[in-house]
Amino acid sequence: MEICSINLQDKLQVSPGDIRGSVDVLKEGRMFMNSLPGGEIPCHDLGGLGLYFADTRFLSCLEISLNDTVPVFLSRTLRDSHFSQVEMTNKQFISDGQVIPLHSVHIRLLRMVKDALYQRIRVVNFYSCALEVTLRIRLGADFADIFEVRGTPRTAEGKWLGPVIRRHKANINYLGADNVSRSAEISFSPAPAAISKEDYFIIAEYRLKLLPKEKNYIYLKITPLVGDRPAVSENLRKDLGFRKAAEYLIESYQRWKDQCLKITSDNEHFNTALKVAVTDLRALSTTYPEVGTVLEAGIPWYAAPFGRDSLIAAWQSLIVNPGLAKETLRFLARYQGKEENSWQDEEPGKILHEMRFGEMARSGELPHTPYYGSVDSTLWFIILLADYINWTGDINFFGEMAQPLAQALMWCENYGDMDDDGYIEYRCRSEKGLFNQGWKDSWDALVDKKGIIPESPFALVEVQAYYYKAMLDAAGIYEQVGQTAAAEGLRKKAEKLRENFNQDFWSVKNGFPVFALDGKKKPLTTIVSNPGHCLFTGILPAERAMRVVDRLMKPDLFSGWGIRTMSADEVPFNPMSYHNGSVWPHDNSIIGFGMRRSGKMNELKLVTDTLFEASRYFYHGRLPELFCGFTKANGVGPVKYPIACDPQAWSVGAVFLFLRAMLGIECRGSELYVRDPMLPGFLQSLSLENIRTGSGKVSLEFTKRQDKTYCSVTENEGDVKIIFEKGV
Repeated sequence: MEICSINLQDKLQVSPGDIRGSVDVLKEGRMFMNSLPGGEIPCHDLGGLGLYFADTRFLSCLEISLNDTVPVFLSRTLRDSHFSQVEMTNKQFISDGQVIPLHSVHIRLLRMVKDALYQRIRVVNFYSCALEVTLRIRLGADFADIFEVRGTPRTAEGKWLGPVIRRHKANINYLGADNVSRSAEISFSPAPAAISKEDYFIIAEYRLKLLPKEKNYIYLKITPLVGDRPAVSENLRKDLGFRKAAEYLIESYQRWKDQCLKITSDNEHFNTALKVAVTDLRALSTTYPEVGTVLEAGIPWYAAPFGRDSLIAAWQSLIVNPGLAKETLRFLARYQGKEENSWQDEEPGKILHEMRFGEMARSGELPHTPYYGSVDSTLWFIILLADYINWTGDINFFGEMAQPLAQALMWCENYGDMDDDGYIEYRCRSEKGLFNQGWKDSWDALVDKKGIIPESPFALVEVQAYYYKAMLDAAGIYEQVGQTAAAEGLRKKAEKLRENFNQDFWSVKNGFPVFALDGKKKPLTTIVSNPGHCLFTGILPAERAMRVVDRLMKPDLFSGWGIRTMSADEVPFNPMSYHNGSVWPHDNSIIGFGMRRSGKMNELKLVTDTLFEASRYFYHGRLPELFCGFTKANGVGPVKYPIACDPQAWSVGAVFLFLRAMLGIECRGSELYVRDPMLPGFLQSLSLENIRTGSGKVSLEFTKRQDKTYCSVTENEGDVKIIFEKGV
């Protein structure tokens, strides 16, 4: 197979050293932790478990033992994306020569992440007599960069400095190749009977006398220090700040929920999934000091500012909380490209792809400070800006965004269109950059029908559709502020693009758009899901749009669990691949949103219903980043993709975009439109409270009778005009 200039050996190495089937995630701000369901992070784990801050793993081992036995895991509960409760008991052990049976001692872990990892251990003796036990806690920190954890080879290494032990705490220290010191500060309350070190680990030992039914508490706090400075100041209370952190998080999450859309239905599984999705958006929304707030892409691999992912997720979630869009736009505008820099794939006006703060980026091993290798982030910036202004009526925001918008449009014309043919292309220039720079950005995502990787630059089908919509959207903004000449110029360019696109990107033989044009302007006719993204933009004539929907729903693309990224009939198809046959919820949601515009409501309903059914097989009803594209079989659920991010921002947002598409809801400032709503098959009734518009908020109630959906207004605050319309 021809591979052009790609180094296959390097590409195949980028994966974690081990795969974990079930992982629990906690996140708050720039810190997150993923562990096994029992709460443990096994020492020498190769699966990416740990406590992370600023792209560095500050805790790579956390194990508990009771009288030299590993506790038995009973159950766990996760709440609001930041709090976990784990129930455990003892295995049989010997105490003072007496055999203590299974289930005599109960251990409860309460854990949360805020400025540090807080953990409370409660030990209760349910045996009939007093017991003397030894509880040991083993901790370690390897300070691995998140890219290193995932499998990217290091070209430089820092120096592990070992632990420093005091009575109530211990510090594990490291000096990075970027010459920045990092430390994991581990605090205990009460002080352990002993703290010792063993190679790269510390061991805290508690000798407990457990009276029957008496509760015994041990508190831990693990604080990341970067450059001798903690994430925030330390709290030296007896409980190490556990109670204060819990109170802050409870209040903060309640404030967030109060600001967001509230959804209730007659389907309890759906209600639970929606509540989790709302709190996931809160957990993934991260504030960077002196810069602003942005939706991060996903945990564990993409807990960082992104361009495309953050913008799409904010766009999907406009109905939930339009403030996310405003914050994300502001954040990304601050880092808009300023110069030509091939190492970072930066160009003036371009919106970043990914921004990192770890040792590998800071030391120059990676170009992510930030990295700009995304062909469509700039287009999504324009699309989201226009949709935010239209949804909220916040035209004053244009004053703040006028220059970033002008710069983004300039990038499209002067840099995005590399050969003046009117299309947006990409080619990787960075030695450590991404070969593919569309949303399918894995190294083998763009292939021809034989599985051969062609020569760049590439013009992707969906990118041209985004460009068409971005120009029309920008024209709409300029018209609102009286810049009619600029608006007219953009509309003329958009119409020319539409005309050329329907000539160059439509395969008459397949009756379906081509995947892309390669470096020689040769069409790649591989059947993939990408053309489905054209539907919501309006670039296709109505008849062709309907043909695209029909083709996407054929069995080679529609798996029964969703639309695959590639047809099962293609030579490169692999249902377990990242982009060549898997199912991505966000991909399906964008396609579904376009189905509404194309008038294909039955197909939209089918995709919505099947994705909801798939969600029932995932913990919390949360759709992951992706899952495998195997054909649905009776009695068998969807197959998990082993290293999918969970939660992933645009998978979280997918459920809200599906809902908005099904209900036909659109806001235009002080006007709210409801167009031919249709409830999904799994719902008979649905209530939406606190839909925020430009001048107020609205609550709606939908009910289904004999397969027809009816909508009524239950609240209208702020004189919002509610318009019921027929059609799409």
